[in-house]
Amino acid sequence: MAEGWARYLGDDQIEALSAGIEAHGKNPLAIRVMREAGVDISGQESTKLTAELLASADYLVTVCGHADENCPVLPAGIRKEHWPLNDPAKATGSEADILTVFRESRDDIRRRVADLIGRLRIEKD
Repeated sequence: MAEGWARYLGDDQIEALSAGIEAHGKNPLAIRVMREAGVDISGQESTKLTAELLASADYLVTVCGHADENCPVLPAGIRKEHWPLNDPAKATGSEADILTVFRESRDDIRRRVADLIGRLRIEKD
């Protein structure tokens, strides 16, 4: 969802990629709730974080404790920020309950991405 929001809110000024210490498939509920917000993430792929990908990055955002704790050593010059998010894919309950968790996560991630983009634009100016 963070990649989708970065692409949507970044006005083609940000290249965002989803990668992790493990690659996960597409979550249909994430696709659904992002589509509700007008953002299509169905074509995005999460990949495994590689040294080559890190070497091309300027900024890294980790979104769960596991990723933050197991993040590889970063090359010089890459800034890192951690967002301690709960994984909505681990939500339990009825379908309505789970969708509520996904929507809350979507909205929280949107706020965080918008804030980050705003901070990066201020630094650039």
